Amino acid sequence: MADGNAIDTDKVEKFSARIMEDYGNTLRGAMLYIGDKVGLFKALWRLGAVTQEELARDTGLNARYLREWLGSMVTGGYLDYDPQARRYRLPDEFAPVLADEDSPYFAGGILQLSVPFVSMAPRIAEAFRNGGGAPEEAYPLETWQGMERMTMPWYKHHLVQRWIPSLDGVEDKLRAGGTVMDFGCGSGLAAITMALAYPKSRVVGCDFHLPSIERARANAVAAGVADRVSFEVADSDVLVGQTFDFVTTFVVIHDAADPQQMLRDLRAATADDGTYLMVELNLSEELHENMNLFGRVMYPQSTLYCMTCSLSHDGAGLGAFMGEKRARAMASEAGFGRFRKVPSERPPLPALFELRP
Repeated sequence: MADGNAIDTDKVEKFSARIMEDYGNTLRGAMLYIGDKVGLFKALWRLGAVTQEELARDTGLNARYLREWLGSMVTGGYLDYDPQARRYRLPDEFAPVLADEDSPYFAGGILQLSVPFVSMAPRIAEAFRNGGGAPEEAYPLETWQGMERMTMPWYKHHLVQRWIPSLDGVEDKLRAGGTVMDFGCGSGLAAITMALAYPKSRVVGCDFHLPSIERARANAVAAGVADRVSFEVADSDVLVGQTFDFVTTFVVIHDAADPQQMLRDLRAATADDGTYLMVELNLSEELHENMNLFGRVMYPQSTLYCMTCSLSHDGAGLGAFMGEKRARAMASEAGFGRFRKVPSERPPLPALFELRP
């Protein structure tokens, strides 16, 4: 050993077991992805205790594949199993997370994102060697659907119920018929949620990603709000010359190639008596403050998506760990005179920053 000390073989064996466990968790992530994609969690929630054969008949899926998949879920602790009756069951407490898309705990989007993100590892490895990164267009289109489903519980259960009411005077303006810009709107769920909740307001969403805007427009039609919410393919420079009562970004700034210029554009788009809500990940710039479950999830995700997308455009590469201190300094430099962190739930829910001119 480099320091001359004898190696602790017990620690070696425990660490070796942990590597095996992490490997198994990675592969189990693919099984979770499959279970979500082909509707197995929803079927198990609906059927209750079921045999492999009954599940195959109900879903029309191949019984042999189901056997191995069910084994993965039982040994991973996702399903209960009665060996005498040979029946599998999704615990009631797991259904809100795995099967109920209307639940505030639904995690289907996370399961869906795991495979697209991991599939980018070979390309990211090249960026480790050569710099640069992977641009958004390099990712499978399914990535954007996964992001939509991942953030969907925020908009269904928090945006108009808790977040907007926690901002000074914003809800009254929107009820009276204010103007709203959701920048980096993705598939439009936040903009559509606000349009539904505040029918007198006019809502605009913009995003540089054409497939996301096309999906947003379709979502607006499906929600019946296409007459009062519109979507544009644009970057933040399109905001020049326009002002809005309420401006929002939902986990956008840390991904940007030039986040400081983006904040300047957002400041210019915020009316002098308006409000900008910056929603970012509830993380710190300091590694020791991220020694928790959320940190363990987000360092890999930041590497595989957030940071590398920015670096692919020769950008700042802030990554997911922008933190409140940096957000506050950037907001001040952009010309915002007031910055307040709104009291909110702990991670994995995001941090809310209320900015005013």
